[in-house]
Amino acid sequence: MMKKYGLTAIALCLVSLYLFPLYWMYVTALKSGTEIFANPPTFWPDNPQWMVGEVWTRLKMDVYLWNSLLIASGVTIIVAICGTGCAYVLARIRNRWMDVVLFIVLMMQVLPSSLMITPIFVAFNQVGLNEVPRTSVILAQAAKVLPLYIVLCRATFLQVPRELEEAALVDGNSRIGAFLSIIVPLARNGILVTSVLIFLQSFGEYVYSRSLITQRALQPATVGLQSFMGPNTSDWSGVMTYSAIYVTPVLIIFVLLQRQIVSGLTSGALK
Repeated sequence: MMKKYGLTAIALCLVSLYLFPLYWMYVTALKSGTEIFANPPTFWPDNPQWMVGEVWTRLKMDVYLWNSLLIASGVTIIVAICGTGCAYVLARIRNRWMDVVLFIVLMMQVLPSSLMITPIFVAFNQVGLNEVPRTSVILAQAAKVLPLYIVLCRATFLQVPRELEEAALVDGNSRIGAFLSIIVPLARNGILVTSVLIFLQSFGEYVYSRSLITQRALQPATVGLQSFMGPNTSDWSGVMTYSAIYVTPVLIIFVLLQRQIVSGLTSGALK
């Protein structure tokens, strides 16, 4: 019994340590500029200030969040459509060449966005994609996160017995029909978890958006955060308020999909 309570206490301490930056962000958003730099720091504001409405109106955050949502949704849709089939093939075909292909896919994930932005900009400029900057960011980010999606989804398809697919083929179903009606429904939790991870990662994309989108009306929320950063001083209260508004939808998505995420994790989606 003591061991159980001890492990629970350790777990609570670790969770508290992990969530403390989130708590500090929300608390700092309620502080004045003077109180933010107070020494010793206060763990709750003496005179809470509500700046959400001011920040939302002044920076037109609805436009920034809408652009982030469009980019993240577009990336997730493209990656889910293209990556699910690739992950299935890598899970079903077993030979030494597939190991080479999987290694190449993993190496694509290693390349940082800052390294790829220059050749991507030049290539997109030659084909005219820079005229539609949000589309160019969606395609660039989709190419960046596609290897991650394939690797994670492949682990999900490995958990689905091959015999179920063979039985569907014997019953007269096509391979595509068996894939869509048998394999995908059984792997839906893993696909959902991976899609959520891709969505959240794309919702916070910065490098491609900062480099490819020059019009402020088309920029996502990550780029809009720079409005508070100046060459000599920064509005840290505004930064924290902006960050709190930006992070809250992500937390809501996580809470709403918590059961599906846990189910996908326990079913082998991220092994």
